[in-house]
Amino acid sequence: MLKLKGYSHWKVNMKISELASIAQVSVKTIRYYEQIGLLSPPIRTSNGYRHYQEKDIETLVFIRRSRELNIGLDDIKRLVDTQQDPKSSCALVDNIIAEQLARIQQTQRELALLEQSLAALASCCKSHQIKDCSILQTLKSA
Repeated sequence: MLKLKGYSHWKVNMKISELASIAQVSVKTIRYYEQIGLLSPPIRTSNGYRHYQEKDIETLVFIRRSRELNIGLDDIKRLVDTQQDPKSSCALVDNIIAEQLARIQQTQRELALLEQSLAALASCCKSHQIKDCSILQTLKSA
């Protein structure tokens, strides 16, 4: 059974607002994940209310935590689908995480270069008037 802070016993059926609170996502996000097939359609009662179960909490927390790692929805879908066969290889999971790590490392390199460029610009202007602004002149030059 999944254990999250403050919740030791899960209801068998819960409404969308309860699921949103427990999983720490918005109701709108849950509906979107259902719409794109990331989260299975919930049980519907006769009055049309959605009712969710423990597996929905686990899936939603998994999705939220994957999004916190900036993993794309397509890859998250593949990770969710992979879990349907517990005996399958972890190769897909390993590849998705390795690719995400490589993307983050590339972004870090690009941000470091951006930081250097901005630092150089920030330190190049000693003027107090726009007509003599070195930053603007640098940005205008080819």
